[in-house]
Amino acid sequence: MGIILSLVIGAICGWIAGKIMNSEGSLLYNIILGVLGGFVGGLVFGLIGINFSGIIGNIICGAAGSCLLIWIVRKIKK
Repeated sequence: MGIILSLVIGAICGWIAGKIMNSEGSLLYNIILGVLGGFVGGLVFGLIGINFSGIIGNIICGAAGSCLLIWIVRKIKK
């Protein structure tokens, strides 16, 4: 059940980041972006001493990390 919940949270995070950053993609793209964004967000926030817990915290952290990933990819593509 944990993997399914992680994928659902990842999809939500990817969708939120796509809306914030005007980057629409498929459901698979949003899931991958959200899962990777959760990892990146956890890493970045952990480095500055902020930890999130619970589903809402994970969504906030994942969405922020996903936005950061979208921004980085856009800078690399230029």
